[in-house]
Amino acid sequence: QVQLVESGGGLVPPGGSLKLSCTTSEHIFSMYTMAWYRQAPGKERELFARMGPGGNGIVADSVKGRFTISRDNAKNTVYLQMNDLKPEDTAVYYCNAKHLIGTFQVWGRGTQVTVSS
Repeated sequence: QVQLVESGGGLVPPGGSLKLSCTTSEHIFSMYTMAWYRQAPGKERELFARMGPGGNGIVADSVKGRFTISRDNAKNTVYLQMNDLKPEDTAVYYCNAKHLIGTFQVWGRGTQVTVSS
């Protein structure tokens, strides 16, 4: 069973940066779309970044220019570089892997990101 483990969250002041990592237990990037979601208190979980097997990363307009999704195939790891963080970026950040065929998907347990002075 594929497992995802996120790391890199923490407390950062406004304007700061963090880099999240999502390490998979198997080589899955050729058959899965990898994505980052986040869920702020009292809000629904939202998709804001994803990368398909071809390695083309897409981010939502709300974070464009500040967040970048990337991956290292040799390390089975997907990254989320977050710059110029704002208090509204405070949320639990989840890694997701969705198989290209069908509806199978896997979630990580999440990592907390808090942006506060």
